[in-house]
Formats: sequence, structure tokens, C-alpha cells
Amino acid sequence: MKILVGYDGSNVAKEALTVALKHARAFAGSEVYVVTSMAGGTEVPRQAFEKAEGDLRYTQSVFIKDKIPCTTRLLVRGMTPGEDLVRFIEENGIDEVIVGVKRRSRVGKLLFGSTAQKVILDAKCPVVTV
Repeated sequence: MKILVGYDGSNVAKEALTVALKHARAFAGSEVYVVTSMAGGTEVPRQAFEKAEGDLRYTQSVFIKDKIPCTTRLLVRGMTPGEDLVRFIEENGIDEVIVGVKRRSRVGKLLFGSTAQKVILDAKCPVVTV
């Protein structure tokens, strides 16, 4: 099974990694893709780019000790993160997506973040929210 984790370095994204690890252990032969998308295309500041690369290196360490194949991708294609993730899902035949959803106020609870919402509504595979 191909599992994608939408990752932005936040605490909820780290929780999504934990769920992905559990799912990968449960389904032998699983591959995990940890993907960060940066809006802005070539206009992304160098420091932000380097931080994202460092965050992705950390994610690989989560899976290495369990010998679970983990591929990381930093996408800077000029799309919104939601559009970028949905396109990556389609291009790579992803079977399951895991995304973190930030806690919000009472009113905010009715809405997901724009990235999570785009993935939930447009991905053609199951999406697990954490």
C-alpha cells in the first residue's frame, strides 16, 4: 500500500507521521511518501526551503528504524499545497492519505484548513485526518 503524509512540520503533521507508521506496520510491504508543498514556486525564500528540507530529513528517521520504505518530496511547483498534494496523489497511485488537522475555535471547527479540505474533497483515495 502506498501511504502519503502531507507534512508541514507542525505538531499535527508529526501526529500524522505516527498514524502512517502504524498503518505501514499493519500492511506489510507498504511504502510511505512524506510530501511537503510550498506555494510560491521559484519565489520561496531560501531559509524556508532549507527548513522544509531539514523537516523532511527528520521524517525519514521515523521510518528507518522500522525498515519501512520512506520517500520524501519537497514540491515547489507554483500550486497551492492542496492542489499540489492532490496532483501528487494522482501521479503516484497513492492508496491512502494521512493529513493533520489543526484544532480550531467553535466556528473554525466547522471548517478544515484549506489544504486539508482540498485533499479531503478531491483525492480519489481514502483520507485519514488526525
